[in-house]
Amino acid sequence: MDSKTQKGKRVNKETLIVAVDIGKQSHYGYFRTPEGQEVSPFCFSNTCEGFERFYKKLYRFQTAQGLRRVLVGFESTGVYAEPLLHFLRAKPVELVQINPMHTKRMKELTGNSPNKTDRKDPRVIADVMMLGHFLTVVVPVGAAAELRRLTHARQRAIKQRTAMINQLQHLIFIIFPELLQVIKNVSCKTGLYLAAHYPTPQAIVALGLQSLTRAMQRVSCGKLDHHRAVQLYQAARQSVGVTEASEAIVTEIKYLVEQIQQANGFVQRLEGQMLEYVNQIPYSRYLLSMKGIGLVTVAGLIGEVGDFREFSTISEITKLGGLDLYEISSGKHKGQRRISKRGRPLMRKLLYFAAINTVRANGIMHAPYQRMVARGMPKMKALVAIARKLLGVMFALVRDQALYEKNFNVHRYQLAA
Repeated sequence: MDSKTQKGKRVNKETLIVAVDIGKQSHYGYFRTPEGQEVSPFCFSNTCEGFERFYKKLYRFQTAQGLRRVLVGFESTGVYAEPLLHFLRAKPVELVQINPMHTKRMKELTGNSPNKTDRKDPRVIADVMMLGHFLTVVVPVGAAAELRRLTHARQRAIKQRTAMINQLQHLIFIIFPELLQVIKNVSCKTGLYLAAHYPTPQAIVALGLQSLTRAMQRVSCGKLDHHRAVQLYQAARQSVGVTEASEAIVTEIKYLVEQIQQANGFVQRLEGQMLEYVNQIPYSRYLLSMKGIGLVTVAGLIGEVGDFREFSTISEITKLGGLDLYEISSGKHKGQRRISKRGRPLMRKLLYFAAINTVRANGIMHAPYQRMVARGMPKMKALVAIARKLLGVMFALVRDQALYEKNFNVHRYQLAA
């Protein structure tokens, strides 16, 4: 039975359609029976009192109409729906989400107008639901919910840290551009140490070559030798850095170094918490058995998916990530197949970087990737194909409760023989 048929059976003569237009301070609710009887759109506040009033009204209407099932739908509108979503999870209703693109197009079909109002939107959402065009709501609970929050927090922290590192590089380039030529990565431990304690060429010269060498060797744990210290010292003596307003620039540099170090510590704490919650997921060990798939990837995917075991087919989970394929063909024109990108963007990002890790030499996906590139497939497209393949393998490992075997087909053939 395909997904469209299953959705059609979920919207039947015993189903009450409930549509909610989500807002920040208040929402608009709307009820419709299979015969077309309705409760006009009404406003209720985004509070406990408002939620209770909404559900009491829903329950009274459901009882009066003698309907057994309730299907509640709303647009995917970010965080504003979450309080209501968690409130309704504890009620005997089924939750679905609607693609905003579908409601936008349906809006113009129903009234031949792009008119948008809070009282019109719930009716349009209900129209889309009646046609069976909706997606299952993924609500992670327990450890999976913690992993989603931790992953999003880590992404935000890394984004903020990257912005601060870029700003630090810009400031160093003004007063000591040669430092960036000797220490390529200013965000490394030695780079941050020098930026915090000796951010100007004058400070490096005053420190002296011997002291600079000892400091660099100590901070880098021996990775940076005397030759690198000589390079930096000579560069400092001939620096073309700006000296005007250097004190103000140094003040900001030291502030940025402190913030970057704090961000590094915060990311480490988040990853430590990720490990704790990943260990609470029974099937996480199957995913971690894949070479090149690390803790952050597994934690992020579990957080985005919720529970791999809730999905019955790989196509469902592929669509959740927006990795399902589509093409636009007409007549003699044959369109190229592309991913829809209508799913969770962080899920695609995690899988893409996982693909990069696994296609390296001796990686589990190195051979398939090389075959794709040899056939003339662009490298970017090949990486996306590998990302889709990785998701399929992960789904199969969880479904079969099996650890990853690189030569699975060969091993299976040997057992059969």
